[in-house]
Parts: sequence; C-alpha cells; structure tokens
Amino acid sequence: MPLFSKILIANRGEIALRVLRACQEMGIRTVAVHSTADADLMHVRLADESVCIGPAAAKDSYLKMSAIISAADITGADAIHPGFGFLSENATFASMIEEHGITFIGPRPEHINMMGDKITAKKTMIDLGVPVVPGSDGAVESDEEALDAAVRIGYPVLIKATSGGGGKGMKVAFNKDELVQAFRMARSEAKANFGNEQVYMERYLRRPRHIEIQVLADQHGNVVHLGERDCSLQRRHQKVFEEAPSPALPVDLRNKLGDSVVDALKEMGYRGVGTLEFLYEDGEFFFMEMNTRIQVEHPVTEMITGIDLIKEQIRVAAGQPLGYTQKDITFKGHAIECRINAEDPKTFIPSPGKIVRYHTPGGFGIRVDSHIYQGYTVPPHYDSMVAKLIAYGHTREECLSRLERALKEYVIDGIKTTIPLHQKLIKNPDIIEGRYDIHWLEKNLREEDEIK
Repeated sequence: MPLFSKILIANRGEIALRVLRACQEMGIRTVAVHSTADADLMHVRLADESVCIGPAAAKDSYLKMSAIISAADITGADAIHPGFGFLSENATFASMIEEHGITFIGPRPEHINMMGDKITAKKTMIDLGVPVVPGSDGAVESDEEALDAAVRIGYPVLIKATSGGGGKGMKVAFNKDELVQAFRMARSEAKANFGNEQVYMERYLRRPRHIEIQVLADQHGNVVHLGERDCSLQRRHQKVFEEAPSPALPVDLRNKLGDSVVDALKEMGYRGVGTLEFLYEDGEFFFMEMNTRIQVEHPVTEMITGIDLIKEQIRVAAGQPLGYTQKDITFKGHAIECRINAEDPKTFIPSPGKIVRYHTPGGFGIRVDSHIYQGYTVPPHYDSMVAKLIAYGHTREECLSRLERALKEYVIDGIKTTIPLHQKLIKNPDIIEGRYDIHWLEKNLREEDEIK
C-alpha cells in the first residue's frame, strides 16, 4: 500500500521539525503551517511549502481547525500530522479531516473521544480488565457528593478534571475540612481551562511512580507494546525528566503490564500510537489515563528499541501492517530525556527572548531534538519547551555519565533555561540510585527554598 504524497504538519516547534525530518527520509513532501509569530521556525524554512494560518495567539492559528484544513486543501495535502498538544487529541478535528477526504495521522475519532474523557476512559479500562485507582463512580457534582465519595474512597483524595491535563483542575484534600474548598477550586479551574467544570475523585497515592506504556497498533488488528517509560520527576504535574526503562520496574512486571495493555487495545480495535499512563506503588499498577497521540518523551523509547515512532505513525495511518510482532521487539540499553524549557531554573518564570549564542552537545549516544538556533527569538505565546536532550548508554550509569557531560556542553545564551536544574538533578544521590517518586522533585525544591 503506497504512503502519502504530501503531509501537512499541524504543529510548531521541535515536534514539527521531528515530523518533517521523518517525512523527508520517507520521500514525502511536507507543508508547514505557522502563525505570524512563527515565520522563522526551522521547519517552516525546510518544508516544501508553508502557509500562514493566523496571528500569534494559538486560538487564532494552531487551534483554528478551518484554517488548517483550508491550508491542506489549498496545498493538496493528503494527510495531516497533528504532533502533540493543540488539536492532536481533538476528535472533532480528526472527524473534520476525514470528512474532507484527508487522512488524520492518529487514532479513530471515537477512540480519541473515549480516552479524552477520564471518567469514560477509566470505565473502559475497568471493562477491559485493566486495574484503575479506586475512586468515584463518575463525575462528582456537589459538596455533599464529594464528602460521601471521600468517605468511600478514604482520605487523602485527589480531585481531577474529567477533561484536559497538565495539572489544571487537580487538587488534593487530606481531610474533611480541606475537601469542600479543594472541590470547588478544582471545578473552577476545570471550567476556566477546559470549558467543562466536571471533576471526579480518586484515592491519592502517597509515593507512587509514574509509569507509562508505549503502544503501537495497525489497522489489521496487530498491537505491540514498546516497553515502559518512567516519568516520575514532575513539577506541578508537568514532566521534567523521563527515562526508559524504569529503574524501579522488574522485567516480569513490565511484561505483565505490557501484555495486559496489548490485550485491551486489541479488544478496542485501536489504531496508531498511544500511551497508557499508570501510577505504580508497592508492586501494584493503577491506570490513570491514555494519551492518543505521540508523546513528548517518545525519543527515549526510540533509543532503546530502535523503532522510529513517527515513521510508524505514518505507515499505520496509510494502512500498512506492522512489520514485526512482540517477539521481534528487544530492549537494549538505557535512555534519559531532559526537557529544556525557556524558564528561570529557580522560579520557573518563562523567559522568552532572542538566543544570542547557541551550541548543542554531541558525542556518542547524545541526541538533541530542538527547533531553536542562534538568532532565533523564543516567542511568549506558546509552551516554554525549547529542546529535548536525550542521552543513551548501554547501562543507566553510562547514560547518566553521558548526560552529565552533554549538559555541561549545552549553551543557550540570551534567555534563561532549565539546564542548571538538570545539572543539579543528575548529581543528586536519589536520582543516581533511581530512588524517586512523583512528589520527589517538588518536595526537594521546597526544602531548598526553606534552607535559603
């Protein structure tokens, strides 16, 4: 079955450049869309064609479905790759693309809808035999319902928005006195950020790790998992540092969890890449949510498996079957990714501006996914991530050693970045030994502030 002749990349930054490079290697022509603030992006310069789709504000450009689809129609693109963020998990967008006779490089709209609502996702996984965190049966609508649910679940409880992510609409209550205020704040945040005030509740785990399983499925019923990623180093529910494999997960548990995920997605009839996210504590896994798109941290999986996930997305969307089975997939070595953000490394305040000096690290086992360059101006309108630094080694120790060297070499002057934070992290004994959970980073940062 032939691949696409031209793919429109409906995103910006490093993921847009990542998709463009995969397309070029596959002999597929590309269309870059961009806002007025992004005309100088590297992927815009390298694409075969480019179309300006609106002003700087994302709502008027990267989130404007009609503008993106019009750009695809005008340029004759036969497929659209959404990257991550923006419209990548918008079922309406996926449906509109298909209705225009264009292929959406992602899952079917019904699966995006199913997994986009966290309550529906949890119910689906329960039906498929995947363990979930104990919680409310559905949305919690009132103070009284919240109090009743907390009694059933047991304190502490976590209140979460049914839509969206990134820690918005998420609050913890450790007792009855804290619950009503936390419940109301979560609903208010959810409505402000996602236009949907619905929340649900679940048990708050005290020291879990964040473990996610990468999956890949074609349109012919074949599904494989590509192992786990440990994304436990987080600040305000945003991932900072990811690695594969997890230093805390035994191989037998990885295989058991991976097999259960594969079985579930086969029963769903899923298509494309996807990531199922779990909390792991005391030898037990609890499903949290599924992301129906490529993840920011996908490079660490690519490094230990040798599989190009962007190319696989494109092949699967074109109707090609997977060229391997689960038995063919091997996991070699260790990989770690540091997210480099244009932020003050102490206050985390965004730091847009012009990059006056830029030097990327190199050497064996080092990969940098970034769209920035010397002279580029980081705009204030979008997510602050400007690069991903990925290190690979035959062992975790070798990987950390290469990462430490690479962080010393990486130069981004003119703006503040989180490189100094990562330089500190990889020297911490807990990180070196792999002894951390999802609360570790924020606790560590608080303790540093108290000492000062």
